[in-house]
Amino acid sequence: MVDDNELERLRDLAMPAPDGEAKARALAAAMRAFDLDEKSSAATQGSPAGLRLTERAQKLWREIMQRKLIATPAITALVALPIAGYAAFEMLKEQPPVITGNGKITETLAGKPVAQKPAPLQPAINEPLAAAPAKEKKTDAGAETRANSQVAPAAPKPATEVDALLKQEAAPATKPALQPAPAESRQLVAGGKDGSSNRVIMSMTPPPSVDEAERADQVPAGAATTMPQSPPVMGDSKLMVQPAPMPSDRMLPQEENRDRIETFKTNPVHETAQDPVSTFSIDVDTASYSFVRRSLKEGTLPDPDTVRVEEMINYFPYHWKGPDSAATPFNSTVTVMPTPWNEHTKLMHVAIKGFDVKPTEQPKANLVFLIDVSGSMDEPDKLPLLKSAFRLLVSKLKPDDTVSIVTYAGNAGTVLMPTKAAEKQKILAAIDNLEPGGSTAGEEGIREAYKLAQQSFVKDGVNRVMLATDGDFNVGQTDNDDLKRLIEKERKTGVFLSVFGFGRGNLNDQMIQTIAQNGNGTAAYIDTLAEAEKVLVEDASSTLFTIAKDVKIQVEFNPAKVSEYRLVGYETRALKREDFNNDRVDAGDIGSGHSVTAVYEITPKGSGGEQVDPLRYGQAKVDNGGIANADEYAFVKIRYKLPDENVSKLITTPVNAANEVKSFDAAGADQRFSVAVAAFGQKLRDEDQTANFGYDRIAEIANAARGADPFGYRAEFLSLVRLASSLDGNK
Repeated sequence: MVDDNELERLRDLAMPAPDGEAKARALAAAMRAFDLDEKSSAATQGSPAGLRLTERAQKLWREIMQRKLIATPAITALVALPIAGYAAFEMLKEQPPVITGNGKITETLAGKPVAQKPAPLQPAINEPLAAAPAKEKKTDAGAETRANSQVAPAAPKPATEVDALLKQEAAPATKPALQPAPAESRQLVAGGKDGSSNRVIMSMTPPPSVDEAERADQVPAGAATTMPQSPPVMGDSKLMVQPAPMPSDRMLPQEENRDRIETFKTNPVHETAQDPVSTFSIDVDTASYSFVRRSLKEGTLPDPDTVRVEEMINYFPYHWKGPDSAATPFNSTVTVMPTPWNEHTKLMHVAIKGFDVKPTEQPKANLVFLIDVSGSMDEPDKLPLLKSAFRLLVSKLKPDDTVSIVTYAGNAGTVLMPTKAAEKQKILAAIDNLEPGGSTAGEEGIREAYKLAQQSFVKDGVNRVMLATDGDFNVGQTDNDDLKRLIEKERKTGVFLSVFGFGRGNLNDQMIQTIAQNGNGTAAYIDTLAEAEKVLVEDASSTLFTIAKDVKIQVEFNPAKVSEYRLVGYETRALKREDFNNDRVDAGDIGSGHSVTAVYEITPKGSGGEQVDPLRYGQAKVDNGGIANADEYAFVKIRYKLPDENVSKLITTPVNAANEVKSFDAAGADQRFSVAVAAFGQKLRDEDQTANFGYDRIAEIANAARGADPFGYRAEFLSLVRLASSLDGNK
């Protein structure tokens, strides 16, 4: 130690006299520096800038602080977002919230390292959290504020030379400074009395005073949860920007799919001796194929209930032999061939081709566009696509055809009174001006559309309401049975109804099918503009011009030749045996040039492929006494009505060896392609019959039978088979 007396002696010593030579040298140096400054002002007096590391840091920090109003948000966003999000995710994952006795949900952080510096106690509006140490994280000042945080001041950090300079610069400020982003403490509040779900709230506590900051070191370690901040933030900085709430990095829940699809069971195998007759209504709808295609292209296998095999088969145009004149509206062709997926069974392929009305012979059309403009249609694949689709249809109409437009949302209204298609621009302008909004008063819109169709009714012409919707009826009659009765009543006036579905997530497919079937119309699902072109342009004749209505098919199988059978598809079109001869029972319609296909899988007698065990106490009597038709496989009957008649006509076709081909490859290309589509539909429904029949075999058959494909529909089918194979594990 230094002696106090020695210090006193040093204090009393006299200062040495100035050295004259040293003074002269200092003055000469000063004059030289002054002369240099006069010649060039580029350099400043004193030490040159940048020679010392600390001065470089000071200059850099001053420049940053001068621009921090611009830099801070950008740096915060770039640096803090990933760090803060990951920190929140890890803490929530490792320690779930715990419900305390007072009903609060408190996050426990037991076992995590304690922060190096505790934060001061702060008053809060909400009840304080239980004391717990925090997990240390390095993060930017603005990154620690999240939407699920109750904030507290940041803990002090060791001062640096730059910190000291900044404090000196900010010291004279008298106005209250904006507070830096504090460290976080989480508080979850349980759902309130209003039924709201549990939520996360954030409260900002006031900044600590100087005295409080000085007392911070005295606060116990468990009093508050703090997290160190980087870079250091100064409580007295005047330019620090308030932090913005951080989005959570939790995966958001997927939007609820509210599509309503009719569920049904696959047709069973029937024993011919017990149940030899099969009856069903034809189905020319194509909605299922479009729905399946969209699902596969979005990377998911379709819901089995969206797969209606008959609609997938009938999606494609086929070149079946048609009738020679309009007097007979359609012709049937029956082919029996080996089953590609079962060596013990055969396929009975029933094909119907409608008479193709020439464009010059097409009757006048009176069309009412009934367009859903409710709020649920406000999506790119709904109203915007719908408007483009109907623009295509308008371009297909003849000048003397009539178009009206009715819209419905909260209520129905007429947008365009009956207008000749020659005024094309007027019609297109009305379509372009449609905007979505409101609830869905579909029933009111249907009534208004039928009323408008009656006002411009064309005798011996086409009178049709064309409903375009996502199927969401929530105002008026919304029950399917009520809508069915309404449509049945209106169709008797000669005005038919077709339905076009748009969009996903809110599609009421069941309602669309119900009103289309009972409105003597078709149901199609439009997911792309290309599909709109197919339905409303390429297939416009079959869509608009009906050549036969209430078409039913009944097949009677010969128990002497066929032991079992099953109908592929048409589950939702099944009819009772007695309905076939009842002209009051509604059935499907056939449009101009329509192709309709039905496929039965039959088990020949004695083939060994029977799935039903024989009866223990004897079989039903099947001996027909040796009559002439004992060699027939089946007897096909078709009933239909002409569009303007109410009494049905009958067409019959016996099926015998003359209809049979020896090998599957000997069948026509269209027959083989339709069988490939039937196999694909059954495969997507995971049916037992095709469980061991691979996608590769389906693609092989379809590719070999591709034939003429001017619009690329069959090529697209092959791509869907490959997609399904990949999604289904190449089964």
